Amino acid sequence: MSKMILKWLLIIRLSLSDLWYDKKVSFCIIASVISVITPLLLLFSLKYGVVSQLRQQLLNDPQNLEIKIVGNLNLDDAMFDWIKKQPETGFVIPLTRSLNTQADLVKDSSHFVSSAEIIPTASGDPLTQDLPSINDKTQILLSALSAEKLQVTVGSHIKLFITRQLDGKFEKGSIELEVKGIIPDNRYSRAAAFVSLDLLIAMENFYDGYQSELFATNTGKNNPPPHSLFARARIYANSLDNVAPLSFKLREKNIETRTQSNVIENVKAIDRVLNFIFSVIAITAGLGCILSFAGSFLSNIERKRKDIAFMRLLGFQSKAIMGYLINQAVILSCLAFFVSFVLFLLGNYAFNAVLGKNLISQPIVSRLQFYHLIIAFLLCIVISGVVAAIGGRRAIKIQPAESLREA
Repeated sequence: MSKMILKWLLIIRLSLSDLWYDKKVSFCIIASVISVITPLLLLFSLKYGVVSQLRQQLLNDPQNLEIKIVGNLNLDDAMFDWIKKQPETGFVIPLTRSLNTQADLVKDSSHFVSSAEIIPTASGDPLTQDLPSINDKTQILLSALSAEKLQVTVGSHIKLFITRQLDGKFEKGSIELEVKGIIPDNRYSRAAAFVSLDLLIAMENFYDGYQSELFATNTGKNNPPPHSLFARARIYANSLDNVAPLSFKLREKNIETRTQSNVIENVKAIDRVLNFIFSVIAITAGLGCILSFAGSFLSNIERKRKDIAFMRLLGFQSKAIMGYLINQAVILSCLAFFVSFVLFLLGNYAFNAVLGKNLISQPIVSRLQFYHLIIAFLLCIVISGVVAAIGGRRAIKIQPAESLREA
């Protein structure tokens, strides 16, 4: 084993022995660091837990990403192509006139849904993500409320009924559909059915008095015109931050929109306020931590001037003395952080157990990711090392003769 390794092992052993000899002083330094680190960890866990939970709830509710068009317009293919090309767009699909997007869903005489919303869907729809794709005009996705009222499951068959008035007579069209999936209630809470765009267009053609293959009738006009214009659209941004910019772009195209901007801004405002509060407390606590370290180590160095001078007399160089002091600081910081981490776990459990029971929408109010703890640990080590190095500059100026004068 090289002399350098033996030298540093000796320094580590001396550091540990000295800390154990001055147990009371070591305990005071550790306690002062714990009193700073633990509240910071708990404060940041509350801030991160509450805000991230709110953001996650907003993201898990795709309706907050939706940009609703107000009124009925005439949107052509060029407009839909323009919307799809916008970097803020997550999903867009045409939508027919609002009067033509309702139908009755029937399983039997005891289970039915009157005037259910009929909504077009396709691949990439935030409301139907993770659900089977609709690959046929005779397939359907039901909202949880519709499925509950109809008492159906995936694979069941139901009928969709629509009614029109043609030449003074009421006519009813129907089609049998297979249930391909059920949309969770937290994504869409109203009674609705999600179908292919072709089925929705066939419904509008039926309402407009045309004959339809899907809703077989012997009356009405033949050859419905191709749908090149749509009254509305389902538009979703790809993130919360892009809802407002995309809505602004649509308004510039004279398309009036409505969004959940108030909800989104409230969460952002909470995030900003908590960031400010945490920053002030973190800076104050950080300065207190630095001052605590500085005071502890500087006074410790002054108290051990004779011992450090004696080490210089024995042949320890400036680097060895500096390493000795920094090593002590790192050891104390590691012990303090470990105890702080244990106390944080206890406080974290208490917050989630007590506050979580009173906040139904947020069962988890305190949370930290693993990388947060790693960053906090590294900051603690760096601060203690830097402060010890500053104090160590005073130590290396101590001359060996001081130990002889005080002998």
